[in-house]
This record gives sequence, C-alpha cells and structure tokens, in this order.
Amino acid sequence: MSYRSNREHFDIAEQFRMDEQELAGCTILFAAYELDYLQSQALVVFERKGQLYEVNGSHCSCYDLEGQWEPEETSVEALRHRLNEGIFGEILGEYAQEFEQMLDEVSARKSLRY
Repeated sequence: MSYRSNREHFDIAEQFRMDEQELAGCTILFAAYELDYLQSQALVVFERKGQLYEVNGSHCSCYDLEGQWEPEETSVEALRHRLNEGIFGEILGEYAQEFEQMLDEVSARKSLRY
C-alpha cells in the first residue's frame, strides 16, 4: 500500500471531483490516498468551525472518488480507537505515525480551549 500524505486542497478536490469551494472554511489536518492497481482508498480529516470531520472513499480501477465527498462528524477518540484497535493502523502503514501525531496535536489544542 502506498499512502501519501497531502494537505493541499487542490488535490483533494481533484480526487473527489468536486468544486474547491466545498473546502471553504476547512482546515485539512490529514489526507491520504492509497494508489493501487485494482482498488484505491482515501481518508481526509479536517476541521470546520471547531468540529472534526472525516471523509472516507474508495474505488476500483474502473471508477474514481466522484460523489463520495460525504463529511461525517468524528472525534479524536473515535479516530484513535480505529487507529489502534481497527484497521487504520494497517491501512495507513508508514503514515500511521503522522496520523497519530495529528490526533495528538488536535487533542492538545482542544484541551487548551477549556
């Protein structure tokens, strides 16, 4: 698996075949796209107005990520659980450490607000 980290709005908009305006107000915290011959997967985590969101997408070699930009509210705890107990750790491979660091940074920021 070959995940690559990428925080550029343009690439996310291009991969999901969406208007960049849909990313207005988003702070991209983590974005990865697994490029595989037969099947590919994408994970984007972003913050908007203080809320954490994730978008997951996948496709076979015949299609792309178009129409899969469906942000879901999430939390640091939920993402960390899926990293440590679910499949995120395996899927992210070498980028799992970067993902965990992002979670640590978001968690530290949130604790400073209180």
